[in-house]
Amino acid sequence: MERKREEHAIVLDFLQHGYPFDKRPSHLKTPIAQALGLTKFALLELVPKKDVHLQPFEQVYIGDDERDKVHHVNGRIGMGKLTQTAKSELPHAVKRIVESREEDFVAFFNKAQPLSTRMHALELLPGVGKKHMWEILEKRKEKEFTSFDDIKARVKTLSDPKKVVVNRILNEIAGKEKHNLFVR
Repeated sequence: MERKREEHAIVLDFLQHGYPFDKRPSHLKTPIAQALGLTKFALLELVPKKDVHLQPFEQVYIGDDERDKVHHVNGRIGMGKLTQTAKSELPHAVKRIVESREEDFVAFFNKAQPLSTRMHALELLPGVGKKHMWEILEKRKEKEFTSFDDIKARVKTLSDPKKVVVNRILNEIAGKEKHNLFVR
């Protein structure tokens, strides 16, 4: 299986004068952007091109071809290195990505399989227990789900499938989950 890099990211925070804890003189500091990858939800540290100012929630290209705003990607960063602003913007960014890729996450509800004889992948979603799992499996047998609203309408016991997916992704990013469903 080929490991592809993120192609696009959404900016969580832009530090025009670099990190405040960086003790170097200000003329040596590099502007930094903290961002979230759109496909694998990787937390990334980006260095913008000279005189480029990035805005929160701005989508930037970080792939291998010519980049218009990002000079280079420093690499992945952990939750602990995120600024307070980036931490507060993270749930909104994840929600925005889930909404823009709704069909991918609805497909998870349609195609999720058992992990073992005792555990189903659907049960890894926050708030989804055996009762919800069986109801989802029964409803998807009748007809595949087409949207989050369709899941919400047909699976009466599941209040908000989009929120369930967003919470799972946030837990995976934070490293709180043993198995990752959506984050690589």
